[in-house]
Amino acid sequence: MAKVALITGGMGGIGTQICKALADAGFTVVTTYSKPGKEIEWLASAKETGYTFHAYQCDVADYDACVALAASITAEIGPVDVLVNNAGITRDATFRKLDKVNWDAVIKTNLDSIFNVTKQFVDGMSERGWGRVINISSINGQKGQIGQTNYSAAKAGMHGFTMALAQEVARKGVTVNTISPGYIATEMVMAVPEDIRNKIIAGIPVSRLGKPEEIAALVAYLSSDLAGFMTGANLAINGGQHMC
Repeated sequence: MAKVALITGGMGGIGTQICKALADAGFTVVTTYSKPGKEIEWLASAKETGYTFHAYQCDVADYDACVALAASITAEIGPVDVLVNNAGITRDATFRKLDKVNWDAVIKTNLDSIFNVTKQFVDGMSERGWGRVINISSINGQKGQIGQTNYSAAKAGMHGFTMALAQEVARKGVTVNTISPGYIATEMVMAVPEDIRNKIIAGIPVSRLGKPEEIAALVAYLSSDLAGFMTGANLAINGGQHMC
């Protein structure tokens, strides 16, 4: 029976490629979405390219919604073996202009969600003696970014969570790791004005944006049996833009 992988917020550029990479690796793939409507077209498009995914609506910032999500997935698909915490939002503003509403929105969706979702599945992984938790952070959680005190704080917090939980479950066959992508050629980044995008690329030593497939390939590796000796790590994949 195929292992089950859950990718939160899996319908974006990076999320879609993660879903495909894990399906290619033999997992039954489940994802979440926040607003109804998008999933119909996304699932149909995936099916046209040979992928059958399962999608559940869930606000990952809402703990009770995550409890209900876990119950539905477990009953209808099976226990989750791989969890990729990928859902996230931005609400950028310099700290002087940042209000409490947009601070809370980012912290709840990008950081509280890690607790809300992981809490539902990690005990089951531990009891079965195998599991993978992969948290998708950001280069800006490592180096910070003007206008992103909320986002940078949340993304940095994700790796603190990773290191602590990794120590708690290591002896139970469960690994917990963070991936920190740099600038990736998603729709959001490609929508940035070309002159600004070129300035970004000029600051990347490999002289290009990353590809969603490259992030997905790293997720697939961390989800495999071969990655059993790696836990508590923060894997930077940013073209050399930030080295530490």
